[in-house]
Amino acid sequence: MAEKSSRLVSAVGADDEQQFEAGLRPRRLADFTGQTRLKENLQIAIDAARKRGEAMDHVLLYGPPGLGKTTLGQIIAQELDVPFSQTSGPVLQKKLDLSGILSGIMHRQVFFIDEIHRLLPDVEEMLYSALEDFHLDILIGTGPGARTHSIPLQKFTAIGATTRQGLVSAPLRGRFGLVLRLNHYDVPELKKIVERSSKLLATPIDADGAEEIARRARGTPRIANRLLRRVRDYAQVRAKGVIDHKVAVTALDLLEVDRFGLDEIDQKIMRTVLEKFGGGPVGVNTIAASIGEEPETIEEVYEPYLIQLGFLHRSPRGRMATERAYDYFQVPRRFGGVGSQPELF
Repeated sequence: MAEKSSRLVSAVGADDEQQFEAGLRPRRLADFTGQTRLKENLQIAIDAARKRGEAMDHVLLYGPPGLGKTTLGQIIAQELDVPFSQTSGPVLQKKLDLSGILSGIMHRQVFFIDEIHRLLPDVEEMLYSALEDFHLDILIGTGPGARTHSIPLQKFTAIGATTRQGLVSAPLRGRFGLVLRLNHYDVPELKKIVERSSKLLATPIDADGAEEIARRARGTPRIANRLLRRVRDYAQVRAKGVIDHKVAVTALDLLEVDRFGLDEIDQKIMRTVLEKFGGGPVGVNTIAASIGEEPETIEEVYEPYLIQLGFLHRSPRGRMATERAYDYFQVPRRFGGVGSQPELF
C-alpha cells in the first residue's frame, strides 16, 4: 500500500513538473532562445508553407533531451495556425493505433511523434506511405483471399523527435524533408531563458544569480528551469524571495549541483572510471553495473555532457577519463587516462 502511495505521489510530482515546464515554453519562434540556424531554416519553411497554403514538409528534430524539440513542434503548429496532436513511439504498439490517429488527421495538421526511433518495425512500415504518399495501406483478410485497401489521408506535417538519430532507420529518415539538430545552449543563452522564466514566475532575480543558474544547467533549458524552481523555493523561504548570486550559489550547493552542473550520478560515473578502473578504458555496461544505472540512461543522458566538458573520452576499447577529469576530481593519475603520462618511480 505504501509503495502504491509512493508511486502516486511520484506521478503527481511528475505532472506538476510537466505543467510547470509547459507554462514557461515560448509560443512563437521569435521568443525561442538559441538554435539560430535551426530557427532560420524553420522560419523559411513555415513562411513558404503559409504562402502556398500547403502542409509544411515533414521535420525530424534530433539532439539530447531537454533542448526544446517538443516546444518547437508546438511552435510550428502555432506559427502555421493549425491543430497540433502528439504521441510517442512506445505508445504506438499496433498498426491499428497509428491508423486510428492518422485517419482522423486534419488538413495541414501538425502530428508530433516523440521518441520516433522506438517505433515498432510494422508500425514504422505503415508510416512510410503515410509520410510519402499520404495514404494508408491496410491488409484485409488472410491467406489467398487477402487484399490491400488504400485509405487516402489529408496532407499533414509530421514532426519526429529523437535523442538517438542513429537508431532512426534510413528509409524513415529519408521521408523527412528537414532533418535538424538541436545543440546544447551556451551560458548567455541559458541566462536569457532563466531571466525570461523568472519574469513569468514573478520572481526577482539579478544578472549574477541568473548566470549562476545558467552555468550549472548542463547546457539544457529544461534543467535551467528546474533549477530555477528549486532556487526560487529556497529564496522564498530563506532570502525574502529575491535571487542574487549568493542565494543562487547557496541553494545550488544545497542541491549538490556543482559549478559544472554535475549531479550525484555524473560524479558517480566519473569516480567509478577514475578510482575503480584507473581511468579506463572501461565498458559502459560495467560502469552501469557499478553504479546501479541503466546503460542506455548513461549513454543518452549523462555521457554526452561529460564528453562535452572534456571529462570523458569514448574509445573503441571503452570509456576513458581525461587529464581534465583527473585535475577536477583531484584523483592521482594512473596509466590509461587520455593524455596522461606514466608516473616515474
